[in-house]
Amino acid sequence: MSKTKNEQRLVEMRAVDNEEGKMIIEGYAITYDQPATHQYGTRKFTEIIKRGSLDYTDMKDVPLRYNHNDTWCIMARTRNNSLQLIKDEKGLKIIAELIDTQSNRDIYKSIQEGLIDKMSFAFTVADQGDSWSYGDLETIREVTNIKKLYDVSVVDTPFYDTTSVFARSFELLENNLKQLESLDLRKRKLEILFKNNK
Repeated sequence: MSKTKNEQRLVEMRAVDNEEGKMIIEGYAITYDQPATHQYGTRKFTEIIKRGSLDYTDMKDVPLRYNHNDTWCIMARTRNNSLQLIKDEKGLKIIAELIDTQSNRDIYKSIQEGLIDKMSFAFTVADQGDSWSYGDLETIREVTNIKKLYDVSVVDTPFYDTTSVFARSFELLENNLKQLESLDLRKRKLEILFKNNK
């Protein structure tokens, strides 16, 4: 699956005080069973990442980025152990030690001051790794199996308010919702045809 089709979500994070003066941040990139609901016109979209969705996830080489930006320097990475990903009962916790660069110092200062306090994750879902339910005014998606985690990011705008340091591609979500509206329209036409043919 191409990188542009990865989905992204937001969560909360913070800077960690330490005696060595290292730039350490921690937070939750994913929190389980915490619905995130967003309004799009008259329709609501709710998504829930279910407990166990990370049981089989590929997390071999995951970078920490700023706003999922590929042009921004990578802040930390699992490959060199500067980024730790810890699955626990709450979700996916991250602990990262940022290397001493000007861009990292700027972001770390913003985190310390509370200007940036959310996180996001970019992911793909396994086949049959999610379920959708469609109501007249709300679509609900439950994610049960994340196939691959592409990155975790510190972000400016969150999708999940329950996370710390998290984000979401709203453009991708809008595309998904347009596809859902098209499916809803086809479903209604089929229901009318079925009723008329009785």
